[in-house]
Amino acid sequence: MALHALIFDFDGLILDTEVSEFTTVREAFADHGLELTLQAWQRRVGRADHAHWLDELEELYGRPLPDRDGVRQKRMQRHHAMIELEVIRPGVVELLAEAASLGVPAAVASSSSRGWVEGHLDRLGVLDRFLAVVTRDDVERAKPWPDLFLEACRRVGANPERSVAFEDSHNGSLAAKRAGLYCVVVPNDITRDHDFSHADLIMTTLADVSIADLLARR
Repeated sequence: MALHALIFDFDGLILDTEVSEFTTVREAFADHGLELTLQAWQRRVGRADHAHWLDELEELYGRPLPDRDGVRQKRMQRHHAMIELEVIRPGVVELLAEAASLGVPAAVASSSSRGWVEGHLDRLGVLDRFLAVVTRDDVERAKPWPDLFLEACRRVGANPERSVAFEDSHNGSLAAKRAGLYCVVVPNDITRDHDFSHADLIMTTLADVSIADLLARR
C-alpha cells in the first residue's frame, strides 16, 4: 500500500516545549501558594479549547491577581528561555529525510498558533521540510477533533486512511484516529501516563521509527 503522507504534531513531539510549559506554570501557581499537579495539567495537553492558565490560577486564588500581566510576562520569559536550550527531538530529522527520499510529503498539524509553530520550525532549520503547516488558526476546532489532521491531509493531497500521524498526547492521538490516520505515539515526560489504548503503535522515540517498518506493520 502506498503511503500518502506523514503528519506530525509539534509541541512535545518535534520539540519538547511541554516540560518547560508545565514547569513554569507550576512555578507561577507556587508563587501564589497554590499547587498545580501534573495530573491536572495533563488534561490540557494537546488541545486549545481550555481556559487560560491565568484564569484558573485566579479562580483558585480567589480574587484577581494584583499583577496579572507581570505574572504572565515572568512565566513567559522563563518558558522561552528554557525552550531555547531545547533541540529537535531524536529521529525527527532522519524520518523527514527518509520521507523526502521516498517522495512522501510531510506536514504539521498542531493545536498551537501559527507564529509559535513556524517560528520554532524555522529556528530548528526544518520549516522547509514540511509541505504544509496547519495550526489552530486554520480550523474551527483543534484537537481532539479531527479537523487539523483532515486539513493537513487535504493540503498535501493525501488520503487520511493511507497516511500516518505522529503524536505525543491523548488528545492529539485521539484526533488522528478520528480523522482515520494510522497513529504512532511517542510519549514525553508530561504525557507518559496518558491513555493511548486507541493508538496503533507506541514507541519510546522516533529514532526507532522508519517508513519501511511502518509499511510492514500496516
